[in-house]
Amino acid sequence: MSVPNDPSDSTESSGGAEKVPSRTRKRFPGISSRAYEHPADRSALVALRKLTGFDTAFKALSGLLPERSLRLLFLSDSVRVSDQQFAHLNVMLLDACYILDLEKVPSMYVTQDPQPNAMCIGMDSPIIVVTTGLVELLDEEEMRAVVGHEVGHALSGHSVYRTILLFLTNLAVRVAWIPLGNLAILAIVTALREWFRKSELSADRAGLLVGQDLQASMRGLMKIAGGNHLHEMNVDAFLKQADEYEAAGDLRDSVLKIMNVLPRTHPFTTVRAAELKKWSESRDYQRLMDGHYPRRAEDKDTSVYDTFKESANHYAENVKTSKDPLMGLIRDISTGAGDIGGKLRNKFTGPGGTQTSTQERPADETQDGPGDSPENGPRAE
Repeated sequence: MSVPNDPSDSTESSGGAEKVPSRTRKRFPGISSRAYEHPADRSALVALRKLTGFDTAFKALSGLLPERSLRLLFLSDSVRVSDQQFAHLNVMLLDACYILDLEKVPSMYVTQDPQPNAMCIGMDSPIIVVTTGLVELLDEEEMRAVVGHEVGHALSGHSVYRTILLFLTNLAVRVAWIPLGNLAILAIVTALREWFRKSELSADRAGLLVGQDLQASMRGLMKIAGGNHLHEMNVDAFLKQADEYEAAGDLRDSVLKIMNVLPRTHPFTTVRAAELKKWSESRDYQRLMDGHYPRRAEDKDTSVYDTFKESANHYAENVKTSKDPLMGLIRDISTGAGDIGGKLRNKFTGPGGTQTSTQERPADETQDGPGDSPENGPRAE
């Protein structure tokens, strides 16, 4: 593998670009992708890797998938990153592979598109594609986190399932006239999208491991959300949006959140920022930075049961700590709280949203408790 200089050496350059940043960063020899994967992502990947012949079977489908076409498209109509073209991106790519100890460096292309975006696709050999909109939007450290994000996808093997998702999404459009066939494919696509949203959180963590600059990762996500106006934005205020989004409204808003996120392959940007910050403050992250992390050589011995248990515990903890109204109702039901009907009414319509007539209600009966504020009519969207 071709690797850049030691991170402590920033004097040697190629094409006028530094091979590594001037600050020293840690490297993670032999690191397993399990070290940074979101629990839901990790449990799915461990289970799939345990299926004998799974990778071989899916790679055998490469003739049916658009991978060859995509490779030819990017090769013919995009710019391949190398020492001669976008040399600074090539340096970042080599550096990211060096830090995460990814032996086979993926091909990388820059394609003309004003929309900031990046992706990692491919069955046999992952390829990374970044748009000109993204390259022009981010500074060096922000871009380093993005490149690390895509290398994390490659190390986890996400590119295989991303390619399948693209294929199935296109197939769902083509067979939309077949009701049952379309429903079956859409069910698979919906499940893949849910998994892929969690895989994006995993890759965000990989980007932080490569860049090792939380503020740069936060800035990059803010720019993706609000453009190149850093002087008009604030990280703390941006993170507060995520908190307000989680806690906002009643059950109607909870349902709308679910409906809004279902067609997406990526979590909302504020949610990604909040999740990454939370992970950066966790004990798992600190142990990883101290050199205590699972190795690739141990992947074959990983227990599927243990990873599913970790995933279940993670979701249980989310339900326990979430401020979302729907999660609050689930907590009430699971703990056997009384007056579930009343709580459900209040969650949907706000306290006092359904009133009895004056003939049916005794004159001395109070409608709501102290401090309740009725909500009049449906909430404007």
